[in-house]
Amino acid sequence: MTDRPAVELSPARRWAVLATLVLAVLLVAIDATVLTVAIPSIAADLEPTATQLLWIGDAYSFVLAGLLVIMGNAADRYGRKTVLLIGAAAFGAASVFAAFAPTAEALILARGLLGVGGATLMPTTLAIIRTVFTSEQERVAAVGIWGATASAGAALGPVLGGILLEYFWWGSVFLVNVPVMVTLLVVGALVIPESRNPDSGPLDANSVVLSFLAIIGTVYALKEAAVFGLSPALVAVAVLALVAGVLFARRQRRLEDPLVDPSLFADAGFAASVSATFLAMFSLSYLVFYLSQYLQLIEGYSPLQAGLRELPATAAATAASLLTPLVLRHVGRNRAACAGLAMCAAALVGVLGVTGGYGILFAVLTIAGFGVGLALTVTTDTAVATAVPEKSGAAASISETGYELGVASGIAVLGSLLTWLYARSIVLPEGLSPEEATAASQSLPGMSRVADSLPAGQAEAVLAAGTDAFLSSLHVTSVVGAVVAAAGALASLLLLPRRRRGGLLPSGTAGPG
Repeated sequence: MTDRPAVELSPARRWAVLATLVLAVLLVAIDATVLTVAIPSIAADLEPTATQLLWIGDAYSFVLAGLLVIMGNAADRYGRKTVLLIGAAAFGAASVFAAFAPTAEALILARGLLGVGGATLMPTTLAIIRTVFTSEQERVAAVGIWGATASAGAALGPVLGGILLEYFWWGSVFLVNVPVMVTLLVVGALVIPESRNPDSGPLDANSVVLSFLAIIGTVYALKEAAVFGLSPALVAVAVLALVAGVLFARRQRRLEDPLVDPSLFADAGFAASVSATFLAMFSLSYLVFYLSQYLQLIEGYSPLQAGLRELPATAAATAASLLTPLVLRHVGRNRAACAGLAMCAAALVGVLGVTGGYGILFAVLTIAGFGVGLALTVTTDTAVATAVPEKSGAAASISETGYELGVASGIAVLGSLLTWLYARSIVLPEGLSPEEATAASQSLPGMSRVADSLPAGQAEAVLAAGTDAFLSSLHVTSVVGAVVAAAGALASLLLLPRRRRGGLLPSGTAGPG
């Protein structure tokens, strides 16, 4: 097999391939957001600890981020169709496991396995599109549909989750994946052509292990240290992750066919675009995770109502991505990305005004959504455009890894910070048992469970204490997120290309200039 399909496909079959691929993209995007509205229901049923609750939300993006580059390379070497279908089967099986997980630990494992499947699907679908659509005009249209589907899936996740939770148990948000993945397996086997890169060597096993250890060890150490503080064991994990990262970077410089080509990062524009993508998602990801808890457990909305109220963020992000070419023609890449990240910072500062109700929160979500949509569209395109053509696939995988790692790290670090602040600021009323006090001070869902078991007067006092502690913790955490987003805005302004003529960079263009 070559890097292209063995035969030129008919137009009808090319678009049938695309229709099949977007099924996978849709589900991966939905799974990244559908859990937000289900967290309170899961917490009530499985009674996870505060740390387990973070892992339930974090494990999917965390594992996905750790495996994206590995799976993208595997698809290039061993066949993109083969890897895609294996990933679809794994995703479907993990969905069944997650739907019927009996404990919080089992659900965390299932979410991690979903991340394994998702890591095979996202880079592989885009690689197949590039091999099937040989016409530049068709390929641009196909990639546009691919991106729009991802945005639609992210928007649909909370709404779909809300609808399912109105009528079924929380496991239904995972079980809905199964018929779609079965369809993908059957139709994909028939219409998708196989392709691979004939010049790629085998995967370097040492690089695979080192990269995974570096990412998992880093995020695990950050997460646990933020909740429980430093311990000798955590220091050992952090040192192991650092050593693995250093060894991985050194090994990539020596390999003829590395997992991550170090020369890509020699371009300031590429490095800045990946960094800005990471910082944007780091600063915002915790907010969506915790807002669903706020809307349901404090404001009293149903899962569906909460999902609909989170929709402005994704709607604004989709609008921003459509307007980005127009913005680029007028202000250039660095200013466009800077403006997007500055809007994210402003929205996070606006969280200080959220003290109840939905009005200010609507404005925060809309501004943040538009800002992150603008910034990510610019940085993702820049990451690919600044690489020479033969490295564009690797550049896209690294950019996607920066995105997913930003999500995982943001929930881990800022989410842990919020949990730590909440536990130390809540002032509970007297009369609670030690067990009730511990549960109520661990997390907002724990507080809600305790309040539901108490008499009316005592329940109101617990709810008031939990609300005050949560909002004050959210305000402080949002200021930290705003500082991170502002740092990304400054880096984008200084380091991203300033070119604006035509809006787009030709492949291989250098950084600022």
